[in-house]
Amino acid sequence: MLLDELTRLTGREDPYPRYQRLREISPVVRADDGALVVTRHADCVAVTRHPQLGHMPSHMLEFVRADWADHPALHQLFTSILAINPPDHTRLRRLVSSSFTARRVQALQPRISEMVEDLLVRMNGDVDFIAAFAFPLPVNVIGELLGIPEEDRAQFQGLVRDWTQVLEVITPEVLATADPAAATIRAYLAGLAAERRRKPGDDLISALVAAEEDGEKLTEDELLTMAALLFAAGFETTTNLLANSVVALLHHPDQLESLRREPGLAASAVEELLRFDAPVQLLSRVAWDDVEIAGVPVSGGERIVAYLGAGNRDPERFTEPDRLDLTRADNAPLSFGGGIHYCFGAPLARLEAQIAIPALLTRFPNLALTGNPGRRDSLAIRGYTSLPISVG
Repeated sequence: MLLDELTRLTGREDPYPRYQRLREISPVVRADDGALVVTRHADCVAVTRHPQLGHMPSHMLEFVRADWADHPALHQLFTSILAINPPDHTRLRRLVSSSFTARRVQALQPRISEMVEDLLVRMNGDVDFIAAFAFPLPVNVIGELLGIPEEDRAQFQGLVRDWTQVLEVITPEVLATADPAAATIRAYLAGLAAERRRKPGDDLISALVAAEEDGEKLTEDELLTMAALLFAAGFETTTNLLANSVVALLHHPDQLESLRREPGLAASAVEELLRFDAPVQLLSRVAWDDVEIAGVPVSGGERIVAYLGAGNRDPERFTEPDRLDLTRADNAPLSFGGGIHYCFGAPLARLEAQIAIPALLTRFPNLALTGNPGRRDSLAIRGYTSLPISVG
């Protein structure tokens, strides 16, 4: 079955032909675990915006795993804004949005440009693009935004990878790695938050500590969970966006050259690159009540999976969807979700890519792959563990 193929690394290497076949055979299917899977653009949009679809309510989590609250990795995930519903989601998003503002993000633009230049200057000859650029740039950007000292940032790549394994599968083996990683991240952030209470700075941790609306503030647990999520999401998605974009451009030299000649295409180019090979390939929702999705009845408590990567390549929505076209006029991707759970870090990821990718192409006219990239073994998150390139 096509869904089974996507669970294997070989099937995920290039999932898009399988998405197409699945959409042609049946755009709405039941997975072996009973989940309803949708692959059309319109259906993916409907799933992200449906008022009766959300995350699994807290009282149902015990059916996933009765002892979830005893595992740091699961507690930190299931109580985060990534996995909760209104009214708690509404309250937390409002409090965080008051701190994580568009103005704060835009103010980072000169600093991001400096970081990009600093990393490019250090690159020479054959390098691993992930280690040399795609990881250090976003981890330093989100680290600076949160107020994490520069010397502490590098340790978090492995910790975040270990923790976020629980997004894919929850097994004793995964938890044995994910739990200590989540606990280490939380302990570090607890120390940093305590320091910011004593001595506030001009950073997001200080702003979150002070955030208040209508007399409400973040609890200590909410603060630490939010900070962990912001830090993890702040570099994990952007690292994959940068790497996926470089691979796509190197495989489409005509598009690479057009962006090199016209750096002003950056905003449109990043949207198209997000559409063409999204860092986040799917999202999951639970029906709170009996609903109908794509003409199929769904009972309350049942799960729906929207393949965003498939929706981004739907020919009913995009003309020649398998063609990379950086000048595509109507190329808004599904890659950051939608509705009330739309990723509020999307503007920062876009800004980093819009600055970084043209700068990389301009500085290195002979950019080339030098070996086979190492594919990340993940269904939901699409990216690379290594990306060997030559910068000349």
